[in-house]
Amino acid sequence: MLKKVNGVVVSGFAAATAFIGNAHAAVPTEVTTAMADGKSDALVVAGLAIVIVIAIAAFKYMKKAL
Repeated sequence: MLKKVNGVVVSGFAAATAFIGNAHAAVPTEVTTAMADGKSDALVVAGLAIVIVIAIAAFKYMKKAL
């Protein structure tokens, strides 16, 4: 009984992924540009966060050394 249920579930997932793979549409260039801009903004924010964490760690290290 369990093997039959697993077979149905697996075949259902296979059918769903087959339909999903064929359902892609063309993305407008504005969307691609906006995603690229968002990526660059996210990289800037992540870089600033890393710099802040390093600065805090350096400050704590210097304070502990005194």
